[in-house]
Amino acid sequence: MLKAAVLVFSDTEAHADVARAVNALLTVREFEESGDDVRLIFDGAGTKWIGEFAKPEHHSHALYEAVRDHIAGACSVCASAFGAKEAIQAAGIPLLDEYKRHPSVRRLVADGYQILTF
Repeated sequence: MLKAAVLVFSDTEAHADVARAVNALLTVREFEESGDDVRLIFDGAGTKWIGEFAKPEHHSHALYEAVRDHIAGACSVCASAFGAKEAIQAAGIPLLDEYKRHPSVRRLVADGYQILTF
């Protein structure tokens, strides 16, 4: 079994950003379907995606819901910096503050996770 941590950093501003974020969800889905241990983390400007994907009318809402159980959380400091904290909390997604109010990438590596960034 593989272990992967998928980190979404892409913003919500451009068409290319949408592609990166949706590809991150698809990657999580592929690992999940293969029975692997996969975690999804939203960081940086990527914290804004939770509020977008949580909208039922978003074209990737169903995919987001399909991988929701693999969402480890969103960066606490970035959620505040990018104005996404309220939407993240409303979605019931944990805010991660393991290392100076950010997710600990080192901990993931130490636990054997390969880091994939989008």
